Amino acid sequence: MKILEFGKRYKWGALLLVAVLSACTSMAVGTAPPMVGADSLVVLPIANYTETPDAGHRAQSIAQSILQQRGFRTLQEYPRSGDADLLAGNQSDQAKKQAIDWARSVGARYALTGSVQEWRYKVGLDGEPAVGLTFNLLDVDSGAIIWSATGSRSGWSRSSLAGVGQTLIQQLLAPLVVQKG
Repeated sequence: MKILEFGKRYKWGALLLVAVLSACTSMAVGTAPPMVGADSLVVLPIANYTETPDAGHRAQSIAQSILQQRGFRTLQEYPRSGDADLLAGNQSDQAKKQAIDWARSVGARYALTGSVQEWRYKVGLDGEPAVGLTFNLLDVDSGAIIWSATGSRSGWSRSSLAGVGQTLIQQLLAPLVVQKG
């Protein structure tokens, strides 16, 4: 009888552990440089490497909103062309150069860009949302990547895809803070 009680007690613990692990997050976030001045950052297009239409622009829109809440009050967004997935595919080098040239023309010191690797609901009974993103902070003068963050997150079956994306983007962009000066 005691063995049966022991098994029941640990069964619930094992189920709880499985439930916690099913909404996973994996991240690698670098140390961000000190960013002086709220006017020094522009948001460039986020490349979409998924099969989900316009996933890059969705991530870009969420990132821009989060950055504004974090103190970057006058963010400028790269003028969007008719192509929703501007930096994806064969035109990425040319489009990236044009975007950095635009950032220089508006006097930006830094430019945030990146890519979306996953933005979908997983196939299956639960249909869990899954998001995978990478952000790069560029020094506009040199075009060099000076900070990077990448991560993935999945949610519960009742979570929204945008909510899971927003949580991941908040976590990834947390190091980017406006320094007073």
